[in-house]
Amino acid sequence: MSGVRKSFGATQALRGVSFEVQPGEVHALIGENGAGKSTLMKILSGAHQPDAGALELDGLPFVPENPLHARRCGIAMIYQELTLAPDLSVEENILLGSEPAAFGWINRGRRRELAGRALAELHHDTIPLDVPVRRLTIAEQQVVEIARALIGDPKVIIMDEPTSSLTQLDTENLFLVIDKLRQRGVSVVYISHFLEECQRVCDRFTVLRDGESVETDDMRGASLTDIIRLMVGREIKDIYPRTPHDLGPPVLAVRNLAGAGKPRSVNFTLRAGEIFGVAGLVGAGRTETLRACFGLDRMTAGSVAVFQQEQTRGTPASRLASGIGMLSENRKEEGLMLNRSLADNLTTTRFAPVSRWGFISNARQRACTEHWMRRLEVRAQGPAQAAAELSGGNQQKIALGRLLHQEAKILLLDEPTRGIDVGSKAAIYKLMGELAAEGKAIVFVSSYLPELLGVCDTIGVMCRGVLTDARPVGEWTEHGIISVAIGGSKE
Repeated sequence: MSGVRKSFGATQALRGVSFEVQPGEVHALIGENGAGKSTLMKILSGAHQPDAGALELDGLPFVPENPLHARRCGIAMIYQELTLAPDLSVEENILLGSEPAAFGWINRGRRRELAGRALAELHHDTIPLDVPVRRLTIAEQQVVEIARALIGDPKVIIMDEPTSSLTQLDTENLFLVIDKLRQRGVSVVYISHFLEECQRVCDRFTVLRDGESVETDDMRGASLTDIIRLMVGREIKDIYPRTPHDLGPPVLAVRNLAGAGKPRSVNFTLRAGEIFGVAGLVGAGRTETLRACFGLDRMTAGSVAVFQQEQTRGTPASRLASGIGMLSENRKEEGLMLNRSLADNLTTTRFAPVSRWGFISNARQRACTEHWMRRLEVRAQGPAQAAAELSGGNQQKIALGRLLHQEAKILLLDEPTRGIDVGSKAAIYKLMGELAAEGKAIVFVSSYLPELLGVCDTIGVMCRGVLTDARPVGEWTEHGIISVAIGGSKE
């Protein structure tokens, strides 16, 4: 790809970017949210048409007409925002557009075999092939998305944040798959905000900043500090900033919590000013635990006390009223109203500060939204812009901003840094510390162990729907967390 340019209205997303990947190479594409990474890859995969520039594949001019054409030419893409058909089965999604057929009829036996083989390669052959994808967790859906890219004989696989919802163990399995692809001569474009992953798995890297390619170099010998400076144009000295804060009295007590499927038994106490991390494997029940605590899923046993008041059968409305806010890991379908403005999304759970005489004041709503956009460093045209037009990381910031505007005293955060660049992550971690210093309590679910160890006061590990072993962060290591998560002992 050489001299690629792309504009969306007045916004210039790409300003003459050049990018090259060799056969059998794993090449990291690195940059902040809004730098142009996803736009560049959508051009390569046929989802967007460039305004200028040239593409070549195997040394020949390449002009993908659409994603299907690009796929048939050997370009497979795993999108950051999942692109699955929710009402089709796992098997149908994995082979969608690549169904084995003879004389116009789909070979269902062959399709099932290929789907099962792709999941087995990712060590997830326990995911049922017949269930609709909408019944899977976000993490399991991410596995299905990756499995779909492995079907056929791709020449280039673009992985846009492939591990954003995966646990450490699943990430390791994916790295083994990437190594196999490299040995087969398949090229991999690896986009991730987890720079440690890029260092481990990639051969070279290219950094984009503000729609321009600023550096391409070998990954071997490159330091995280240098890469971050290239990304953001400045140094970030402390990726996991710590704001001093004290722990106060209990504000949320969960006892023997169980749901229809998961969780099976959850016990923990959250104190004011505490950042409580929850680790675990895909399907362990972390998301289900937060949903039950917030009243989104029905509890079948156990109790939930909020500020020492029994609220076991609470609804989301009552939870909001009692000072609890929840950030869903599925921002696309649950976290945001993508077709509405940023102002509507930010203020939807608390209209009092932006209304007058029972009517919403556009001026107040705009001023309130601009305040949170500045504090969270959201890159957008303004409060009136639709949430769907923002990058994934900026969408996540808007979803988090809603909880801050809501003035929630207890924040249930499910993968809050998913799809956010390293600079923005550091800002989010700093914000979490400041909120804890103000006495707010945070439950922080994450699949990325370094951030749990770097940010949290306490960490609990879920295994097969059970969480009981919560300990101070100083007593944990990555090895210990993984050991408990797979059913072993901390030691």
